[in-house]
Amino acid sequence: MHLDLATFVVPEYDEAVEFFRDVLGFEVTEDVPATTNDGRPKRWVVVRPPGGGTGFLLARADGPVQTARVGDQTGGRVTFFLRVDDFPAAYEKLVAAGIELVGPVREESYGTLQVFRDPFGNLWDLLSG
Repeated sequence: MHLDLATFVVPEYDEAVEFFRDVLGFEVTEDVPATTNDGRPKRWVVVRPPGGGTGFLLARADGPVQTARVGDQTGGRVTFFLRVDDFPAAYEKLVAAGIELVGPVREESYGTLQVFRDPFGNLWDLLSG
């Protein structure tokens, strides 16, 4: 058993794809037309870290309740933890993309850490391998 996907609520698909692909280096493994339960068009968009692993289903917010959750899926806590083999390169990619860094780089018992805010408002930990 393994966790295959987690839903990531976004305002629009293309902006989310650009962030995951171009900034974080994820791969778009699926991007196909689909329909909502009541027949409206949507897309089935899945992004995964390089080499596979648990992916995100990028889900465009549908209605005011879901829209209110964009960027605040866990009430302001760090939501996602991205462990990378090359921390300096990943850090520089965030800086070059203009991603908001929250606080300084820190050394913790579990590795080097930089908190950042994605373009949608979610907090992430960038962690050394």
